[in-house]
Amino acid sequence: MNLYQIQNVYFIGIGGIGMSALARYFIRSGKNVAGYDRTNTPLTNELIAEGIQIHFEDEIALIPSTFFVENTLIVTTPAVPITHVQWNYFVERDFVIKKRAEVLGIITKDTYCFAVAGTHGKTTTSAILGHVLFQSGVDVTAFVGGILENYNSNLVGKGTTVTVVEADEFDRSFLQLFPDMACVTSMDADHLDIYGDKEAIENSFREFAGKIENKSFVFVPQEMNLDGISCSINGSGKFNIQNIRIENSQYVFDVQTPNEKISNLEFALPGKHNLMNALMAIAMSKTYGISNDNIAAALANFIGIKRRFSFQIKSEKRVYIDDYAHHPTEINAVHQAVRELYPDRKVVAVFQPHLFSRTKDFGADFAKSLSQFDEIILLEIYPAREKPMEGITSKWLLNQIENKNKNLVSKPDLIPSILKSDATVFITIGAGDIGEMVPEIKEALYENL
Repeated sequence: MNLYQIQNVYFIGIGGIGMSALARYFIRSGKNVAGYDRTNTPLTNELIAEGIQIHFEDEIALIPSTFFVENTLIVTTPAVPITHVQWNYFVERDFVIKKRAEVLGIITKDTYCFAVAGTHGKTTTSAILGHVLFQSGVDVTAFVGGILENYNSNLVGKGTTVTVVEADEFDRSFLQLFPDMACVTSMDADHLDIYGDKEAIENSFREFAGKIENKSFVFVPQEMNLDGISCSINGSGKFNIQNIRIENSQYVFDVQTPNEKISNLEFALPGKHNLMNALMAIAMSKTYGISNDNIAAALANFIGIKRRFSFQIKSEKRVYIDDYAHHPTEINAVHQAVRELYPDRKVVAVFQPHLFSRTKDFGADFAKSLSQFDEIILLEIYPAREKPMEGITSKWLLNQIENKNKNLVSKPDLIPSILKSDATVFITIGAGDIGEMVPEIKEALYENL
């Protein structure tokens, strides 16, 4: 498929974090872009402000007439149901319909492609990598599954020779890519509704890594059972972080590479998991040929990603952090980071489970992870693409949490429940629509300081 011959691109599900980055790419490339999504969000409002036509009802009449011609590409996600009216309309008329991952594959095939895979850490790692390359003057476009604070966007740069992409394991999407250099940040069990078991998902990651013949261009944590260049923290990996200290509320550390030591790197994102994410980006940048000075400068001015341990309030009296964590391993990482920063303060975690299937598969692990916080407030499960499963509810999860300081609340009762707590550190966690409540939670906590 030749994208140069495509003039119009129509997105079904344009408001998704991955889809919106593609929409921004095409509008910057001079294409006509429009799309549908179920709900109006701050992100869709930003896309509209950038010149993209968006509507929120599944009706054929709302599609702009210019998109009914032959040179129109339809981009969709696996989450679109087969009953979707617009999707069926385009299928029945033999329009070119591609999943987001297929389109990324087409875009990246003719570029030098960095692909960042892993059940956790890929958004942060790809964001850091894209930032380092862009700040170093590389002709890069980075497609990121989160909004970078430095750019207020999930698309960095507008280069045509180098790309950075998140290699998403959901629906085996990452096998559509053509990476030249890659990393695998983690291989935990997830998406078991797709894979069935942990062995199947690990085999899929091996198939992804196998797309790169030169294993010196594949980077993996030292403890991972996967061929590639090992990365470690205080270990013996080919790329190893050492001499870690905290100065002025940020990490300072050295990195031993296969050939030299890079000293006194500064990095502001908290949590040991983010140190590994940074190391992966450093290893790939260094291997590509980025200088130590450019790597150090970009790391030092990297602010972070919205909803990835994102500080909303940071004062002596009160701290409010928002995070996208939706897997027990990610919740453990959030807990480690907050305890490292605030070891003597009471911490309340507000968690919205994401997907009935994930809640069912990891119920005991979620309960164990959440029990570590001083107080837990649960919201009902966010279903996303799924229908309810009998017996799988937030009440079911709440009953497994050993910490007795726990409550299940509705959204209207969430802010009053938060304000009742005598804690000084608050964290909202989850990949559902809890992120849309962050501004009003922040406002309420400010008003009641």
